[in-house]
Amino acid sequence: MDKTATAPEATAAAAQPKKIDLGKAAIKEAIAKGKAVIKDGKSKADAAMVIFEALKDEEKDVVIAAFVQGATLTEKGAVTYWYNCRRKAKKAAKK
Repeated sequence: MDKTATAPEATAAAAQPKKIDLGKAAIKEAIAKGKAVIKDGKSKADAAMVIFEALKDEEKDVVIAAFVQGATLTEKGAVTYWYNCRRKAKKAAKK
């Protein structure tokens, strides 16, 4: 019975969004670069790749949050773009 008592607590903790600090200078710069790419009339994919290259050493959640801010993506779209950018970067690294 103890397991069922902790299950709602665990679910409530999982439902809390993780706090992501977008205040670091490198993250702000990457978001600004992404916005500039969009402003130049290029695609969201181009903006996402610029942001990804700048933040490739950051955690996944940070990069996704930067995509939402800098490439004007939705939360779900940003996750897809993150996977695509990561795959494209790995292919480029192999060459």
